[in-house]
Amino acid sequence: MSDPTASPTQPSIPVPEPPAPEPPLPAPSGRHAALSGVVAAAAALATGELVAALLPGAPSPVSAVGAAVIDLAPPGTKEVVVGLLGQWDKPVLQVLVAAVVLGAGALIGLAARRSDVPASVGIGALGIVGALAGLRQADAQSTLVVLSAILQGGVGMQTLLILRAWATPRGEPSASGASATDGVRRRFLARAGVVALASVGGFSIGRAILGARADGAAAVVSGGDGTTPGATGAPGTAHVIPQAVDPAASPSPDDAFALDGISPLVTPNEDFYQIDTALVTPAVNLDTWQLRIHGMVEREVTLTFDELVAMPLVERYVTIACVSNEVGGRLIGNARWTGVRLTDVLELAGVRDGATQIVPRSVDGWTAGFPTAWVTAPERERDALIAVAMNGEPLPARHGFPARLIVPGLYGYVSATKWLSDIELTTLEAFDAYWVPRGWAKEAPILTQSRIDTPREGASVPAGTVAIGGVAWAPDRGISRVEVALDDGPWQDAILAGAIGPQTWVQWKLAADLAVGRHTIRVRATDGTGTVQEDRFTPPDPDGARGHHAIAVNVI
Repeated sequence: MSDPTASPTQPSIPVPEPPAPEPPLPAPSGRHAALSGVVAAAAALATGELVAALLPGAPSPVSAVGAAVIDLAPPGTKEVVVGLLGQWDKPVLQVLVAAVVLGAGALIGLAARRSDVPASVGIGALGIVGALAGLRQADAQSTLVVLSAILQGGVGMQTLLILRAWATPRGEPSASGASATDGVRRRFLARAGVVALASVGGFSIGRAILGARADGAAAVVSGGDGTTPGATGAPGTAHVIPQAVDPAASPSPDDAFALDGISPLVTPNEDFYQIDTALVTPAVNLDTWQLRIHGMVEREVTLTFDELVAMPLVERYVTIACVSNEVGGRLIGNARWTGVRLTDVLELAGVRDGATQIVPRSVDGWTAGFPTAWVTAPERERDALIAVAMNGEPLPARHGFPARLIVPGLYGYVSATKWLSDIELTTLEAFDAYWVPRGWAKEAPILTQSRIDTPREGASVPAGTVAIGGVAWAPDRGISRVEVALDDGPWQDAILAGAIGPQTWVQWKLAADLAVGRHTIRVRATDGTGTVQEDRFTPPDPDGARGHHAIAVNVI
């Protein structure tokens, strides 16, 4: 008989085993993750470029960021960059911008090996930077800028996710740690390569469309009745530049020397130097383009292209130069410009007393600025032009179509505004143009300078009579004398070609007897006022380079 006081037997309750930790999510290798980020960034850049090409008002992301870099660069940067790279400064800048974006893509790819959060944050940050840079562009439409940034971010994110999936090992790892899925690495590299090539192709197509758009905008203009060089007569041409009422006289045979290596008297359009802040050539719609003259004027004036060229056109040979041109540099050219006198346009508006500065603006918002008296003072009359043609052809897109300013005697950064859209009359105290806050001089007359073109620096020439030649310039003052010194010898007068005007450079030459050995050749010029070119060297910053150009040659 059982004991009633005994406790009943309790059933045993099984204790559940703690859940096994989940294995870590598979992840691509570091190299594959970085490559995924680079390719995803490339796809995003290609998307932005295509959007910019197809939707005017959506800026190129690379160009927008590059322009912001130019705008925000500290004083002195322009001199260093142009001195090192010359006319390659903009292509190099855009390559660097793209390289930084691709590098950021690699870091995003590495950070996002197992989580989407770092990818979202990184791609979002790049999109914000691109959008802010795009909104700085004068011709940008904010809605399209935001739309482009969203599309770029979406394409970049999706591309990264797809590439990450392709690069992730599948199956259980073997004892050696190798993936059980054979050929993952090869398949990933092949697929990533296809995406990368497609991105490069898309970027290139976008760039080509942007360039063609600018050239196509300029193609709607013809040069008159067909006798003007460069007249297209193409079907659909809607705007015509009439013949000049005051044409420039053709150079005579005495105005140029037949000397190998010397700069041509007139620089061909395709060889003319190009220095500006526009990373993509603006495509100006001539049907909507207008030139506005306002500020301290009696009446505001707005001219269409056809109204502008209906005014009397004149032709002038004028040499223009970049302030960044080093002694002996090539950032200078001479061309035959056709356009309307700036003073004729100013007279339409009526300049008020006290308007001491003319501020021209480009369609992309760039500004210059120079004293009003430089073009209006009776004792300093000059043929400043609103140019619409260059060397007998409608103004090429990269040289400022549809109109640009040509002001003899002033460096380009204070005067030679390309893609001109606006002229404001104000005071010198009221406004500083684009380059002035960046450390460059507010007033910048072109200095008297000369250059040796032939022989070249370091050239080897045969002993005996050596032909030396080059150009000298002092636009608006002319050149009265060029002298050459051999080694430490005295200055010798060079022979000057005939000048086609005081606003252009002039060719010079000298025949020198040189013995075997190494020789130094120096040159200096005297302008039409009797001022001799300075021998002290200064950098281009802040108002132009000074010094005598000198080369060394080996006589054999």
